[in-house]
Amino acid sequence: MSVDYKDFIASKMHAGADDGFKPLWMPDYLMPFQAALADWSIRKGRGALLADCGLGKSVMSLVWAQNVVQHCTKPTRPGRVLLLTPLAVAGQFVIEAEKFGIKVSRSHDGTAHPGITVANYEKLHLFSPADFDGVVCDESSILKSFDGARRGQITQFMRKVRYRLLASATAAPNDYIELGTSSEALGYLGYMDMLNRFFKNDLNNSASGRMRGEVIKWRLKGHAELPFWRWVCSWARAVRKPSDLGFDDGAYILPPLETFEHVVEVNSAAPGMLFELPAVGLKEQREERRRTVAERCHKVADLVNHTGQPALVWCDLNEEGNTLERLIPDAVQVSGSDSDEAKEDRLLGFAAGHARVLITKKKMGAWGLNYQHCNHIVDFPSHSFEQYYQGVRRCWRFGQKRPVRVDMVTTEGQRGIKANLLRKAAQADAMFERLVQHMNEAIAIAAINDHTKPMQRPTWL
Repeated sequence: MSVDYKDFIASKMHAGADDGFKPLWMPDYLMPFQAALADWSIRKGRGALLADCGLGKSVMSLVWAQNVVQHCTKPTRPGRVLLLTPLAVAGQFVIEAEKFGIKVSRSHDGTAHPGITVANYEKLHLFSPADFDGVVCDESSILKSFDGARRGQITQFMRKVRYRLLASATAAPNDYIELGTSSEALGYLGYMDMLNRFFKNDLNNSASGRMRGEVIKWRLKGHAELPFWRWVCSWARAVRKPSDLGFDDGAYILPPLETFEHVVEVNSAAPGMLFELPAVGLKEQREERRRTVAERCHKVADLVNHTGQPALVWCDLNEEGNTLERLIPDAVQVSGSDSDEAKEDRLLGFAAGHARVLITKKKMGAWGLNYQHCNHIVDFPSHSFEQYYQGVRRCWRFGQKRPVRVDMVTTEGQRGIKANLLRKAAQADAMFERLVQHMNEAIAIAAINDHTKPMQRPTWL
């Protein structure tokens, strides 16, 4: 029997089937694009919202969770959804939910409350998936910063719950492993299955390559790019601005972002050197960061002291944070040695204006928090584009009314870091544009096949 080539290709798409239901409740305070995304995610049942910072992932996640609660409520048992967040964001969710008239309960001890329960990822081991009908992973891109055991725990927990939602601003389109682990958590292709199906292994198997400790590098197979992105779009929706989905951007236009690089002079060159040279490898860059703590911290203090305005200062080393805290009198530091309660109190306190300057590391405060009241960021940059992006986006996000200034404090030996970040930013923008393009093409194809209209406004709007 002959098989049509288009049908053969379509059979290899591995698109995720819908496993949700028709929305039972859609509040009128949602923007049209938010309502469309919430509608899609509820009907999908198991999906990912890859929406940029400030586009309303929190309220869309809450609406999704409330619909699951209502759908799963029975006369003998209320519906239950667990909403997992990074540290301090759980408290922010409680505030957001109250603002939108949605009831949520905070849990620190594993109690599954009726309705929506909010907890930090660190508390997941206290909960049982059997107690919940749905689970939301907020800022799901943070999962890759956890160790393998923690990631596995989250994935296994999700796979035992019927309705699942991932919400992330930067499930980076060029981070294929992350897309694979997201698919696996949602119950679609596992990440190794994804890699084997769509990618080619570029490991250097030569003796010299093994001696250099080269790692496996994956790249899309030549014929697989379009099927891959259409497969991603079968379980995810990506948007950086409403017009990506055909809606008016309206108020969702960001103010200008101004970035300045400050190259500080160091008191002495590296051992054995007559003058400062760019640090070639990561080891040299780490050594240089430790050797120049005093000079760099004094520059940061000069930039933020006496301005009278809020400032967010990102550091990488404990010595940096402690030095900055001494040099900036009205600053508060959040450090790894603080208790979870103290960290949350200080992170949320900065948002409430209880401290003018916040000093912390990106791994503790760069995900999920809203600091639109602040438009000045000072950073000791690293090569991690995602950390840099998330650090900037705490302030430069939809809802920010003023231009945002980012001061990058480096040394002569660190000049390559900024160039690397700019290269990664351009690459991420290009990849995201392609993802949006493939997403819209996939939506149009699905609409033709289903004899429906492309995703614009839901019919009930």
